[in-house]
Amino acid sequence: MDGREDRVSIEIPKWLYDKVAERIKGTSFSTVSDYITYRLQSEFSEEPVYTEEEERKIKERLRRLGYIP
Repeated sequence: MDGREDRVSIEIPKWLYDKVAERIKGTSFSTVSDYITYRLQSEFSEEPVYTEEEERKIKERLRRLGYIP
């Protein structure tokens, strides 16, 4: 299986497609569809985005900057 089974098509405005295409130039994403799929999977993932250690470092940096107590 190539991961392309059970797919559907969606429509987005051309200007948005063009913006995404520009953003992914020079990245590991080979298509706009791959990028959008990745972003949607991240949005709906139940796993934490950051590890506990990464989250601790982020919070510490925000504290030092005065954004959180």
